[in-house]
Amino acid sequence: SSGINAECHYGRGEHDGKFKEAAKAYEAGKDYDSVIRINLDNLRNPKEAVRIVQETQSVDGARVVAKFFQNLGDYASAIQFLVVSKCNDEAFTLAEEHNQMAQYAEIIGDDATADDYIAIAKHYEAHGKPLQCGNFFFKAGDYAKALHYLIRVPPNDVDAALDIAIEAVGKAHKDSLTHQLIDYLMGEIDGVPKAARYLFNLYMSLKQYREAARTAIIIAKEDQASGSYRTAHDVLFEMYQNLLQQKIKIPNEMVHNLMLLHSYILVKTHVKRGDHLTAARMLIRVASNISKFPSHITQILTSTVIECYRSGLRASAFSYAAMLMRPEYRSQIDPKWKKKIEQIVRKPDKVEEEEPSDPCPQCGALLPQTTIECGECKNTLPYCIVTGRHMLKADWTECPHCAWPALHSVFLEFAKDNKTLCPICNVVVSTDQLKLIEQPNLYAKLGEAGDG
Repeated sequence: SSGINAECHYGRGEHDGKFKEAAKAYEAGKDYDSVIRINLDNLRNPKEAVRIVQETQSVDGARVVAKFFQNLGDYASAIQFLVVSKCNDEAFTLAEEHNQMAQYAEIIGDDATADDYIAIAKHYEAHGKPLQCGNFFFKAGDYAKALHYLIRVPPNDVDAALDIAIEAVGKAHKDSLTHQLIDYLMGEIDGVPKAARYLFNLYMSLKQYREAARTAIIIAKEDQASGSYRTAHDVLFEMYQNLLQQKIKIPNEMVHNLMLLHSYILVKTHVKRGDHLTAARMLIRVASNISKFPSHITQILTSTVIECYRSGLRASAFSYAAMLMRPEYRSQIDPKWKKKIEQIVRKPDKVEEEEPSDPCPQCGALLPQTTIECGECKNTLPYCIVTGRHMLKADWTECPHCAWPALHSVFLEFAKDNKTLCPICNVVVSTDQLKLIEQPNLYAKLGEAGDG
């Protein structure tokens, strides 16, 4: 055939040193292995050789390219070529011989077979690397073996191992593995209890949302007790959103704790904006539940006195100042405020305007703006994430990102510089995103839509 004649003809070209022409002729004659050989040995053009291997999937050609890179000592490229050309066994052997297993594993990525992953897992098993060994048994779908190694990692690998172990147990759906991992998390295997957030992640992975919620409340309580209010707030908020997504009723304790933490976080925002009255109202709410903030009792009560006094709530300022005079708090008052507080107690001024009232969004009964339990219809009311006041049916908007409610008129004013973060989910909100909602779902954020 003409192809073979051309090949014979240009084969001579190769002997005359005309390698480019020879390569073209071999390609025309579909003798790709010769084209690869000339590009590597004579034209020193590995790029072209690589292109041909990739296009033709020539196994022999791939071996030749791999050999070329191997001779250069570029084992990672040699391995890559063997993998691209589906020669995983040769690639694996090369990786083992030249300590390139991590590169081999990275190159085969997520496209390999279970056998490939098991081979890598066994390599790491033999080299005493439980994290990598567990990870590749996980990729191979052998969740029991994966867990066996992942709960035996050295201390600095625990975080990475637990993320994989939780996913493995979530996929396995086997009680025996779940219990094994819970024992490890509780410290029953190595005597070291793990952070509660891993238990939370495990329950989420198993879709056991009620257990996850209980755990989230415990985690948030620990954070709150140690004074990490923003962390506690964010843990509860994330869990809250997860439960809503799963259409599960939010536990009352979670509703109450998030509301208190959010009220506390709003204080700083309103003091910065010079709205001392809103800050004072939120501090009164927090101070009435002061036992939930054990790390900062004196500081919170002091702020409450100062903000109430500043905004004309003199009776409230007096009652919290009197509380600060108790022996257990008195010695801890910041010297900067001590005189002022003692003066408020000595010369009581108990004048205080009543808090303005607004209609309950559920039954219409009038109640003070920051009261979120209606005495008439006995409902826990949705609150505005900007002011902490109960919502009004006629002035309702929602954050475009997290869908939590806010008083439309207030949020518009709050977001007018268009770089404002939503006070609860921390995403930027601009005024054009805030729509007045005519028929709001009052209980969407309590996970009990329609049964209020």
